[in-house]
Amino acid sequence: MLFLYTVLVVSCAILLIAGILEQRRHFANLEHIPARVLVNGIRGKSSITRLCAGALRGGDVVTVAKTTGTAARFIHPDATEEPVYRKFGIANVVEQIGIVRRAASYDPDALVIECMAVMPALQEINQSKLIRSTIGVLCNVREDHLEEMGPTLDDVARSLCRSMPEGGICVTAERDRFHILQEEADARDCELVYADPETVTDEELRGFSWFTFKENVAIALAVAELLGVDRETALRGMYDAPPDPGVLSVERYRTPDGKRLRFANVFAANDPESTLMNINQLLDLGAIRRPLNVVINCRPDRVERNGQMGEIIPDLAPESVFLIGHPTKSALDAMPAQWRPHAVDLGGERRDPEEFMAELLTRLGPDSSLVAIGNIHGQGELLLEQLAELPADDMPDDADGPPALGATTAAEPYAPRLDPYARYPFAYEARYQPEPPYQPVEHTQPTQPIQHAQPYTQPYAQQGHTPYSEYSDPWQSPGEPR
Repeated sequence: MLFLYTVLVVSCAILLIAGILEQRRHFANLEHIPARVLVNGIRGKSSITRLCAGALRGGDVVTVAKTTGTAARFIHPDATEEPVYRKFGIANVVEQIGIVRRAASYDPDALVIECMAVMPALQEINQSKLIRSTIGVLCNVREDHLEEMGPTLDDVARSLCRSMPEGGICVTAERDRFHILQEEADARDCELVYADPETVTDEELRGFSWFTFKENVAIALAVAELLGVDRETALRGMYDAPPDPGVLSVERYRTPDGKRLRFANVFAANDPESTLMNINQLLDLGAIRRPLNVVINCRPDRVERNGQMGEIIPDLAPESVFLIGHPTKSALDAMPAQWRPHAVDLGGERRDPEEFMAELLTRLGPDSSLVAIGNIHGQGELLLEQLAELPADDMPDDADGPPALGATTAAEPYAPRLDPYARYPFAYEARYQPEPPYQPVEHTQPTQPIQHAQPYTQPYAQQGHTPYSEYSDPWQSPGEPR
């Protein structure tokens, strides 16, 4: 028995020593990265991560980035990227250690990394132990992951604040709960900077070749300004940045029986508010039009979200609602009774994708739009694979109908991602007109808008360091001789 206790004590001691050494090495790697930007929030984290990295690259700031969203990617300083390998396909916050080690091998000026923690305690560990960010981003507070961070939106806001850097800077575009963020920032001696979306002009948005939002651009511009990159340079870098695989997009297809189909992939906006905002924007811009059809992909581990997608069906007023995945009953039960006759259940965990796709296409009209909402994983991915096999529809719209986004003449094929902001329609301006400045009863409005934010004092764009492309071994630890 004494022998077993001895083995146990020795094993625990070895593990403790190994853990201490691993932590010291990790902290040393963090010290090799002067600026560390941690992007947190509910919606748009991956897009903001890419925009921030692009803005910094435009200002010649050597930047490494990592996204987590629809498809986890490691983005090199030259903007090339590769998938993040995950054993058994399972995401774990511990992978941030390897990301930091790999990023430090480039001796970069900045690391922009998306927060991948959901549980409040893990968010705090991700900040205090894994990233130790100098600049935090808290993009928005929306209805998602309520079972982990809720039950109320105020609770979600306070949970997200656990990723704020103590003694650092946090940038946010959240207006409704800014006073809560300010309270949490004051408790952490963190300077909270409000990124006003109204400072981003329509003309600046037109430079993007994909759909994005003023809030995301405003946050990226604020981060770039804090790191010493001017607005014009940052915008040029963002225009050149590759979009996230889950970016809002619209494609046009021809079905086997000759029908015309506009398909909008809104899977990435998987909370009700973002989903409605994205679909309304596409309708207002003419990228999709009625008759509108909706497909909801259901997942057994996202039952609450399935119900949220069913609840917003009256706001979308679709012609048909197709339910795929499992359990579809969770979305159907959440739909109001008068809308349930419009629902078509194509779900089932093992439903053959070719089978449900064929039935879906036969129920569509000769010229209609299909919007995919919910969550992309599971049968949502199979839906996208089936649609990708359809031939593209390059023919222009009929002259008597409203023009689709990007369509011009018969000789010019439809390009859904070209100049999506060619002047906002009146309906869009009416829906998203600026609100009056937020003035809470017991709290004050943001005291430091973007245009007055002080640049970060540390010189991140250091002169004379070796370009990463000249390293013989990019996997080499930064403390070892090259």
